Amino acid sequence: MKIYSFKSLTRIIGFCCCTIWGYAQNNPIITSLPEGTRLLGNIAYANDTLKKHQLDIYLPQNAPKNIPLVVWVHGGAWMLNDKYADMGYMKNTLNTILSNGFALASIDYRHSTTAPFPGLLQDCYQALEFLSRHASEYGFDKNNIALMGFSAGGHLASILALSNNNHVADFYPNNKPTTFSIKAVVDFYGPADLQAMPSSLDINSVATDPITLLLGTPPLQRPDLAKKASPVTYIDKNDPPFLIIHGEKDESVPQAQSILLSSWLSLAGIPNEVIIVKNAPHYGVMFDEASIREKIKLFLTKHLK
Repeated sequence: MKIYSFKSLTRIIGFCCCTIWGYAQNNPIITSLPEGTRLLGNIAYANDTLKKHQLDIYLPQNAPKNIPLVVWVHGGAWMLNDKYADMGYMKNTLNTILSNGFALASIDYRHSTTAPFPGLLQDCYQALEFLSRHASEYGFDKNNIALMGFSAGGHLASILALSNNNHVADFYPNNKPTTFSIKAVVDFYGPADLQAMPSSLDINSVATDPITLLLGTPPLQRPDLAKKASPVTYIDKNDPPFLIIHGEKDESVPQAQSILLSSWLSLAGIPNEVIIVKNAPHYGVMFDEASIREKIKLFLTKHLK
């Protein structure tokens, strides 16, 4: 057994503390979270050095072992932002999650400009697989995981949860089947049927259209690919429950997308609820209000505890 001197141990402990503090210094959201929240930052989930293959884990103060986990999937038209996105206007929701005994993980993924579908979805799969396999190490329950996604992240969270039991080999990193399961999904204004999105029906769709970039081709030219990339394609009776939240005045993703998702889920017998936030745009602090936070808390508590 190797014996360390007090001086060596001091250096090791100091290095570890500086590393954790360094993450905190570079994390724009940690100071807005409940006091004592433990941050495990910039964890590589794909066994490489890509910044887009990192995730953060936030643990409540004095958290017991095997607490439920909520995985945050950021938005940004599949081609923008990082793992801190959407947190800035949802600070009260973040506090509600952590204060009620849930762990939180926020994942990064490559953008559609470098990893078009299914590449960025494979990243999400790989992040979830990492979290599941390392659950006991970080202190959460791999059998009680929920996804929460925003806009493009809502789309990715939805398709990940709905397709997971369909065993779509193309979605798996290295074609290796996953071992995780998803117990619940909170979907904020995510596209559900790409073929029904307005830009998908535009014969003059430009190359910079987000869905065209996501698919690597205009949806009208590859309706098969647009269908494969649509969450509604994978709905069946074995899927997890959904809480779906959408702005009444969303000009980016029509609220019909959320209603359509709800209808397909209901036809399959999947418990779900749609909340249309009056006068709300595509994103913003209107989604962080108390009544919505309470809905989220009750939904997660029901399905994860």
